[in-house]
Amino acid sequence: MELPKPRGPLSATLVDALAGPPRTLLPVADSSGDPLADEDLQLALHIGYELHYRGFDGVDDEWEWHPSRLAVHQAAERQFEAALRELVPMPDPVAAADVPRALTAVMEADDAPSVSKYLMGRATLEQFREFVMHRSIYHQREADPHTWAIPRLGGRAKAALVEVQADEYGGGRVDRMHAELFRTTMRELGLDATYGAYLDRAPAITLAINNLMSLFGLNRRLLGAILGHLAIYEMTSSLPNRRYGNGLRRLGLGPDATRFYDEHVEADAVHEQIAAHDLCGTYCAEAGPEQSSLVLFGAAAALALDARFAGHLLDRWAAGGSSLRAQSSTANGRLLAGALGA
Repeated sequence: MELPKPRGPLSATLVDALAGPPRTLLPVADSSGDPLADEDLQLALHIGYELHYRGFDGVDDEWEWHPSRLAVHQAAERQFEAALRELVPMPDPVAAADVPRALTAVMEADDAPSVSKYLMGRATLEQFREFVMHRSIYHQREADPHTWAIPRLGGRAKAALVEVQADEYGGGRVDRMHAELFRTTMRELGLDATYGAYLDRAPAITLAINNLMSLFGLNRRLLGAILGHLAIYEMTSSLPNRRYGNGLRRLGLGPDATRFYDEHVEADAVHEQIAAHDLCGTYCAEAGPEQSSLVLFGAAAALALDARFAGHLLDRWAAGGSSLRAQSSTANGRLLAGALGA
């Protein structure tokens, strides 16, 4: 994947530096606006996190753990986390046995507008394609942020997470990996299924959703938060995915396009129970009930950013516009490749 186009001084500093050999980076001033909506900050965070995943073409691997780069990244990460904690106050702890019920309460309190209902019944083909382009930032490495938690767990909680993740990775079969199923959906929609192809089109809120997972997954002190994040995603997945599949069928797409969503309808109904009870409940029983606050925070933060994402999409579409950033004629040389019917 190529380095993305900068969106401000912080991401420009990183892109310029990563294009060359490791060197000392000077600090960059903090964001003066809302970190959750700051295009420059969110892109810089995404770049920094990506160095722990697949990295970028031509970027020296030494940059991953370079102290100077980490200092710049951690300064941006602190702004991001502070904004999240302001958006979602830390919940009170609950007894380990009450964690699944508390997660259900977080889910039931979510009153965000429904993107899945819109896509099922009203979306145009181009709007559905936009949605898939947004989600490609996540789904092309779908299970990976949560997998960081596996070596940090033990016993029953670890076994539960491995059970969920094994399904996400297709039980060892490449053709059944959820990320691969999503790439098939992308190709059926005439989109470029190359990893990171639409990074330059993804707005700050799309990057923030993905940065949230990396923040929780890569920081061991936030272990409970990544578990809560996974649990709430599994608990809120089945019905929306059924709607997504039905929306594609309404638009005339066939089983190859809908298989990704149809697979999640069944798989996540099972994962929901494992994640809430065997993973989060057991983890809090073993690590202490105070960890339940982090579990519930991770769940609530996930839904809060998803609500912002839903509002962004539906507002832009209601106004007759695009929910994506403006296309650059040269960005990655791939954007919007392969339009349907072309």
